[in-house]
Amino acid sequence: MEERGIRFVRLWFTDVLGSLKSVAIAPAEVEGAISEGVGFDGSAIEGFARLYESDMVALPDPSTYQVLPWRQGGRSTARMFCDIKLPDGSPSFADPRNVLKRAMQRAGDMGFTFYIHPEIEFFLLRSLQPPEPLDDGGYFDHTTLGDGTDFRRDAITMLEQMGISVEFSHHEAAPGQHEIDLRYADALTMADNVMTFRVVIREVAVSQGVHATFMPKPFTQHAGSGMHTHMSLFEGDTNAFYDATDPYNLSKTAKHFIAGLLRHAPEITAVTNQWVNSYKRLVSGSEAPSYACWGRANRSALIRVPQFSPGKTSSARIEYRAVDPAVNPYLAYAVLLNAGLKGIEEEYPLPEEAEDEVRRLSDRERQAIGIEELPRNLEGAIRLMENSELVAETLGEHVYEYFLRNKREEFAAYRQQVTPWELERHIRVM
Repeated sequence: MEERGIRFVRLWFTDVLGSLKSVAIAPAEVEGAISEGVGFDGSAIEGFARLYESDMVALPDPSTYQVLPWRQGGRSTARMFCDIKLPDGSPSFADPRNVLKRAMQRAGDMGFTFYIHPEIEFFLLRSLQPPEPLDDGGYFDHTTLGDGTDFRRDAITMLEQMGISVEFSHHEAAPGQHEIDLRYADALTMADNVMTFRVVIREVAVSQGVHATFMPKPFTQHAGSGMHTHMSLFEGDTNAFYDATDPYNLSKTAKHFIAGLLRHAPEITAVTNQWVNSYKRLVSGSEAPSYACWGRANRSALIRVPQFSPGKTSSARIEYRAVDPAVNPYLAYAVLLNAGLKGIEEEYPLPEEAEDEVRRLSDRERQAIGIEELPRNLEGAIRLMENSELVAETLGEHVYEYFLRNKREEFAAYRQQVTPWELERHIRVM
């Protein structure tokens, strides 16, 4: 810090819904913060504590120290992610980072390390109200994007300056929509990276006079934004998902893991798709999944098994396609991991691959082959989550109860709204 002229260090953590929180300290305070933490009022943070149990401590993780590239010059600033503790030093029941750590510990006890590689989509907008796309580009288009011409280049440069490796980027299908794919990392590192990614994208957008949004479906007429999540389990340096003797190159471990995700997908969807707007994207007829099935080339499936180069066994993985970029990544990765581990522990059988476009089948045909529908709206997702032992055990009682209470309130408020669609359709005929 002294060599780089750091003036401030920001301590980052997230609330239960995945909003980033921050407190700045001076470099002289960092040593004490690392050893003792920084106290704060947890009752002021969404989902953290009630008034009578409000004292909490933010304990910085020194391994996450990075200089913020957009805070250079005379006011250079660094950041560290924090684990949230109670005053007695025990982990906070409300800390999303701790929720993921518990799930990863469970995987570790089974001999596995959980790796993630996300494809993160977002929109660049000229204005927020009403939303106006920055460009008219389409999928993989090489276009002149006006004010956003250098956006992805600048964003990737900034991400790499913060130690976040990027695999590739491109324009997505909708006007103003872009995708940046992060190179795989263990789930905790990746959750930290996703939180950082959202800050970087917004900072670069502001610097270029535009807006960035991770809202899952800002436009009725255009595709929504997803965060397709590639996952694998490793045993040491060995990919536990690979089996050279299997026609799909999938090990028994991988098949049980997929089966666990498929069986528990409906009940974890409230976590992987946590907003009312998330379900506008998960609509039959788009590439976003609506049904719990798997396939190799089937992009309407919830889980896809990507092809990889022969001999590159470390690339064996699965892709879960429901997650959207407005998620709390700590909670989402925790429920995905535990659903898969449940499949391994219980040796769930893997259903047949869905070769057809599932959305073209009738309800009776889907039921006959055992394919469940994902929740159609947030209310349906909440009801399934309310009866889920898996989600309750993964999140812990406090996070589980707060999350459900908050989502019930969100859906209740949504139900009261009169939308422009309703007015246009009914105001003249009722």
